[in-house]
Amino acid sequence: MKRVAILISGGGSNMVALAQSMTGDHPARPVLVLSNDPDAGGLAKARDLGIDTAVVDHREFPNDRSAFEDRLHVTLDAAQPDIICLAGFMRILTEGFTARYEGRMLNIHPSLLPMYKGLHTHQRALDAGDVEHGCTVHEVTARLDDGPILGQARMAVQDGDTADKLAARLLPLEHALYSAVLRRYAAGDRTPVILA
Repeated sequence: MKRVAILISGGGSNMVALAQSMTGDHPARPVLVLSNDPDAGGLAKARDLGIDTAVVDHREFPNDRSAFEDRLHVTLDAAQPDIICLAGFMRILTEGFTARYEGRMLNIHPSLLPMYKGLHTHQRALDAGDVEHGCTVHEVTARLDDGPILGQARMAVQDGDTADKLAARLLPLEHALYSAVLRRYAAGDRTPVILA
């Protein structure tokens, strides 16, 4: 059984979807939810699900990303995870950190990578006049929103869509895609999952 740590910064809806998917014959179980924000709403949700939680507040490490990541590393390793899932974790991780977990760390990004790395993906898709939008799960590497793609979910952009409407319609697809990729990945299968 694979041990999964999930990193969050906010409400944790993807974390909840992942945690709730890891039941029955699923080859993994959640062992830790870690946040960089002590006020992240997802921490209470994780505790309600019976998952251990931890906080490494990035604000305690002003201008010292290395010390922040060292504390993250120690906290994560205490839980002995086999897989780390970034689920709305809003801190950019350095090459030194990502190298420690190479081949074991996943992220979900709200665009059809390689398009729209970084922030404001929904508005950027609208501004470009895209007819299709979606989300991507990928392995984490040192380069932002890069790394091997493990799954994508696509949806049509509709007349009258705003960035908020796109984000709201995409969220259920994010939950479904991330859960499907994690199940496959935990079983040792890196074949991409495609949801349309």
